[in-house]
Amino acid sequence: MAPNGPAALVRTPGQSQRATLLELFFDLVFVAALAVISMNLARSISWAAVIHALLPLMALWWVWATTTLVTDFFDPERLPIQVIILGAMLGSILMATALPRAFGEYGLIFAVTYVVVHISRGLYLIIISRGHLVRARVGRFIFWFAVSAIPWILGALTHRSLARGVFWGIGLAVEYGVAGFRYPTPWLGRVPLDQYDKAQEHIGERYQQFMILALGDLILVSVLRLNREGFGAAHTVAFLATFATTVLLWQIYVYRAGSLLVNLPKGKPGRVVRWAPYTHMIMIAGIVAASAGADLVIQRPTGSMPPGWVAVLFGGSILFLIGRTAFEFEVFDRISRSRVAWLVVLIGVSPAMVLVAPVTAAIIKALILLGIAVSDAVRGRARGYA
Repeated sequence: MAPNGPAALVRTPGQSQRATLLELFFDLVFVAALAVISMNLARSISWAAVIHALLPLMALWWVWATTTLVTDFFDPERLPIQVIILGAMLGSILMATALPRAFGEYGLIFAVTYVVVHISRGLYLIIISRGHLVRARVGRFIFWFAVSAIPWILGALTHRSLARGVFWGIGLAVEYGVAGFRYPTPWLGRVPLDQYDKAQEHIGERYQQFMILALGDLILVSVLRLNREGFGAAHTVAFLATFATTVLLWQIYVYRAGSLLVNLPKGKPGRVVRWAPYTHMIMIAGIVAASAGADLVIQRPTGSMPPGWVAVLFGGSILFLIGRTAFEFEVFDRISRSRVAWLVVLIGVSPAMVLVAPVTAAIIKALILLGIAVSDAVRGRARGYA
């Protein structure tokens, strides 16, 4: 007999794990959001600009990650869960719209929307899951989002950019921190480990889909910039180097760990589900920085290479590789020595990039990423993976 009531909202073991069209529709919001963050960062390379890009990025990513966790546990084909997805989508749109001035006059809109997305989702799940054991799981989430709402609102109410960043950083630290410790609460304890182990290929597919969209940020930003600058020789070469970088980052991501995320070894799902939001956040931050660097290089491919440009152009790929290496450790309990060696090369050559033209630096970075992809392929063939 098919379950009814609140039990019907929970995924069943034999249910299809494919992402729904509504989930893919939800993801589209983040293409625009990532592009906005990248282009804002490209306008001003400074520590303040980095913070103004990183904190909203972490907030938007947490909306996506927590919504994805909901759709991995609950059935996204059910109307009540679809309402949650659409609500998160509307909230994400408002946050993306307010993002360029989140540290200015739109701070209250950004923060309140973020808080409302999390709190309203929790309250709604509490109501529709009445009488079901799943309410305990939802209760842990809503408790901590209510706690983190305090610094979010306090930050929005202050008019000082630094103070706002501190408050919002505290709010994010609470949210990211308690998730790693499985949302401990005074009366409910922590989320049981076996609940994480129930995740299957759905959540792996969702992370892969988001990574495609994130890499699409590199394509979107570079296309918009080339459209403004025209098809000059140097501009075109910089664009082609960006395209090559995008393809290589995707290849580096999907090699082994990325492709196996949808079919994890026995005993792995719980651990990977718990830590995937953190490793992917690092990779996405790297892509956003790399997109900002691509925007700058295509805009002015010749002339001097300011240190700030090097920081985003090379630092983005460095962050991506750090996140990818940590992700590999999650899946396989080992780290590729060749990838670490190439990471050292990438870090080692970056200071010298101030001596070359921006387009030359972009080509050098792409060649290093090519070296990583080739090393992966050679190593994989030697081990019988291909």
